[in-house]
Amino acid sequence: MNIPNQITIARMLLIPFFLIFLLAPIDFGVIQIGTEQLPVTHAIAALIFIIASTTDWVDGYYARKYGLVTNLGKFLDPLADKLLVSAALIALVQLGLAPAWIVIVIISREFAVTGLRLVLAGEGEVVAANMLGKIKTWTQIVAIAALLLHNLPFSLLSFPFADISLWVALVFTIWSGWDYFAKNKHAFRHSK
Repeated sequence: MNIPNQITIARMLLIPFFLIFLLAPIDFGVIQIGTEQLPVTHAIAALIFIIASTTDWVDGYYARKYGLVTNLGKFLDPLADKLLVSAALIALVQLGLAPAWIVIVIISREFAVTGLRLVLAGEGEVVAANMLGKIKTWTQIVAIAALLLHNLPFSLLSFPFADISLWVALVFTIWSGWDYFAKNKHAFRHSK
């Protein structure tokens, strides 16, 4: 297994640690900033999430630069992204930090696009992520990180950055999903 695939596997292995720090009843105290409090465990979970998200860029860059793109990597990389983002969003709903309906829309789009990719793969087509899909992923990562950090330090400015980021991620999620289906509608026209 090459290094980019090992990095992707490491990203997937970080997910349980992320969830333990975010959801387990562990108390390491709080970080006090002004009148706002952030549980230390949530700060650690946010750091793990940010590190794991960054490895998505690292493994892709490394694979392309050194010609190490493999079919296993093409399968594992988007799977790792979806597992990490879905785990984070579902945990944020459990903590009351994200509305369930937005999370349902985002995760539903991921399932729908994955299904479409399977249909296209059955026809011998492999569709790489486009720029809109990459923007969607990064807007989701920024929104999740801001929510994990309880909107600090923006809460000191009374600016709802985390909430706005989540709405931006929702818009790009819907837009990129629509774009993906619009560009690949031929898969349904020719189906039996």
